[in-house]
Amino acid sequence: MFVRSILFGLFLFLTGCGNPRQEPASATDREELIPFREDARLTISREAEPYVELAIEIAESDSSRQRGLMQRAGLPDGSGMLFLFALESERSFWMLNTPIALDLIFIDADSTVMRVARYIQPMSGESIPSNGPARFVLEVEAGYSDTIGLIEGDRVSWTRTVNHKAGREIAQIKAGEE
Repeated sequence: MFVRSILFGLFLFLTGCGNPRQEPASATDREELIPFREDARLTISREAEPYVELAIEIAESDSSRQRGLMQRAGLPDGSGMLFLFALESERSFWMLNTPIALDLIFIDADSTVMRVARYIQPMSGESIPSNGPARFVLEVEAGYSDTIGLIEGDRVSWTRTVNHKAGREIAQIKAGEE
């Protein structure tokens, strides 16, 4: 009986000395992170005077718009993701599987900022509406809109620059030209 007690105590001691229990990995930890890809340069202007330029990744296919900034740990400074839609319409975004807080900038077909939704919390299922017809949506890290002083009525334009491989030329497409 004494030997059993010692063995039982030794068993408890050894199992208690193992690695501490680790929390399960988040969805972002389990998935491979997607790196930022610069597709274009976007300029924001007020009263026809440009005041900031940022690198943007463009989401224009259904799958890239659905994925958005999921599987991203963050964005490089001075960058964002621009969502392109064929038609101007009421838009609604959510952050359900997006691990970073964002500002959502809704832009109409004339490339005018019509609404800025600031400090949208990550991993939220709350629907963020455009509150009017929008053709483009720009996502930037939370607080960036305040940092640059962005307001409704500012205008955006962008030049697409596709980094080429195998000798393809750089394509440049101005906003609104299709």
